Amino acid sequence: MRKAAATDVKNKFGQMLETAMTEPIAIEKKGRPVAVMMSITEYQRLAEIEDRYWGEKARKAVEEGFVKGKETRAWLKRKLNAKTSR
Repeated sequence: MRKAAATDVKNKFGQMLETAMTEPIAIEKKGRPVAVMMSITEYQRLAEIEDRYWGEKARKAVEEGFVKGKETRAWLKRKLNAKTSR
């Protein structure tokens, strides 16, 4: 994946847009990656993969049963603790 500073992306937007049509560009601000510029085709492909993934998870949950109350509370507690420890 190509990398570019946010300032370069701003100053060369048209050129970066053309590049993003063939390869994603990681946009960095102060040397830290903050965003990705990619083609709409690549975005749609990734969105379809995500939709299939969650659709399969939902189908499995319907077939195998859903998580019980205790398990749900334990999972939520782990998630909430992970978010507050950041």
